[in-house]
Amino acid sequence: MPMLKKICPFLNWFPMSFGDLRGDFIAGLTVALLLVPQSMAYASLAGLPMQTGLYAAFLPVIIGALFGSCRQLGTGPVAMSSILTASILLNYAQPEAPNYVQLALLLTFVLGLIRIIMGLAKLAALVNLLSQPVLAAFTNAGAMIIGLSQINKIFGLPKTSTLHFGGFLKDTAGVFANIADTHWATFCFGAGAFIIIYGIRRVRPCWPAMLIATIIGTFVSYLIGFEARLGGAVVGFIPPGLPKIAPFATSWEEMIELAPIAKSMVPSALALTIIGFMEAVSVSKAIALKTRQKLDLNQELVGQGCAAVAASFSQGYSVSGSFSRSAINLMSGAKTGMSSVFAGLIVMLVLLFMTPLLYHLPMAVLAAGIMVAVFQLIRFKPLAHAWKASRADGLTAAATWLATLLFAPSMERGVFIGVALALFFYLKRTMNPELAVVGVSGDGSMKSVDRHQLERNEDMPSIRWDGDLYFGNVAAFEDSILATLREYPKARAVMIICDGINLIDASGDWCVRQVWEQLKDMNIGMYFAGLKQAPYDTILKTGLVDEIGRQHFVRSVEIAKLAI
Repeated sequence: MPMLKKICPFLNWFPMSFGDLRGDFIAGLTVALLLVPQSMAYASLAGLPMQTGLYAAFLPVIIGALFGSCRQLGTGPVAMSSILTASILLNYAQPEAPNYVQLALLLTFVLGLIRIIMGLAKLAALVNLLSQPVLAAFTNAGAMIIGLSQINKIFGLPKTSTLHFGGFLKDTAGVFANIADTHWATFCFGAGAFIIIYGIRRVRPCWPAMLIATIIGTFVSYLIGFEARLGGAVVGFIPPGLPKIAPFATSWEEMIELAPIAKSMVPSALALTIIGFMEAVSVSKAIALKTRQKLDLNQELVGQGCAAVAASFSQGYSVSGSFSRSAINLMSGAKTGMSSVFAGLIVMLVLLFMTPLLYHLPMAVLAAGIMVAVFQLIRFKPLAHAWKASRADGLTAAATWLATLLFAPSMERGVFIGVALALFFYLKRTMNPELAVVGVSGDGSMKSVDRHQLERNEDMPSIRWDGDLYFGNVAAFEDSILATLREYPKARAVMIICDGINLIDASGDWCVRQVWEQLKDMNIGMYFAGLKQAPYDTILKTGLVDEIGRQHFVRSVEIAKLAI
């Protein structure tokens, strides 16, 4: 039974009380009221038909809840994943192309497989490759790109989509250059939606502001004949009924033809996986702190992967955990994932009976909803904090932010540049750890001799090595010791303070052996203080401890102070 519950986490929801079921239904209804207009808006953000967003808000929402770990996490279309989906697909086709939707299904399937494989292989920790400065910079740049991408819909102006370097900024500038041609009826709907959403959030934050703006906008559009008489852009016809359950390829020949494209999508899909999962992880951890539930991030990866695969088979597109809808789900009283099941079923009813009511919904209203949703993602304080904490992190964040803007709509390149820079600065830091000749200060602590003007021990200088000893920094270790001894010509021994060493690999073992032999030829002793058990066991197994002599290893730095 425990194994079955691990494979099917939803079994842990039962037995359920009537009170819990009632709370889940109310939460599911509340989330669905936001999910319907949001899913349509985000589908347009991805360059996909409106019904694609509704399809992604039906079956994937239910599957994600059934096989995920966090009971209140709301899966479905989200802004960042939608714009990333568009940026990836634009490398293969334009939204007007007949195969654009099929490519979206293919990308979603690849994304789902990557998530499932990562989850089963216990690789959830890979999301840590996306450091906080990189994530903050990308989120800020992405939110700006999403907001700017909707400007033309607010003003009712055309916009091109250029793929070359700096193309997005140039295309956006082109929209502002044609601002005199604004379609004023469209602008009124967009501005009105802004006022309604912001006003309701300020006065009645618990009300579904986006849904209210959608209803009012649709009703007014119908009354004045916004499309027919004024030439405004509306959602238009949405096919009623449930999505057809079918794979993205209908034959083996078509699958073989799409295989090279799927292979080329893997790096971008991996970036989309990490970015989307980071949002799911952050909201899941926040919820877990409040509900005291145990999280399994690898299981959450599997759940999100199953949701994406379900989306690819039900004519949807990429889905992820939503911060806003998850927060609403929790605040509305959700106790289990049944709230998401109810939300998905309500979307199903909309698909079956209510799509004709959405025909006259102005595109400007959806654009305003998107812009309001992403405005809250723009926060420059984390970028300033990164700069204060570390210049390397600040430069990484700045480069990620700038690269994301310049490479848009290929935004994933900004992530790759940020991760590469973060790894570069990490390697640079670990390959050159701080080394200092230390002495005992007046308060009994060990501090740098030069920085604190402490008395030098000419006979046996003590060197503190702050870092592991691995293949990347063994040359720096050897050079540092020999350089120190040149400054202390009277030295008869050297003490290595090792409490900062957590690992010694084969290269480190070889380096210590070489340094030991060089110092032995110079009649200089070599002692090690405070070496931790794990690295000590490593050089004990290789025979280095016995070769140097166990008496040369002092297990406590406090004892080593007596020799300084």
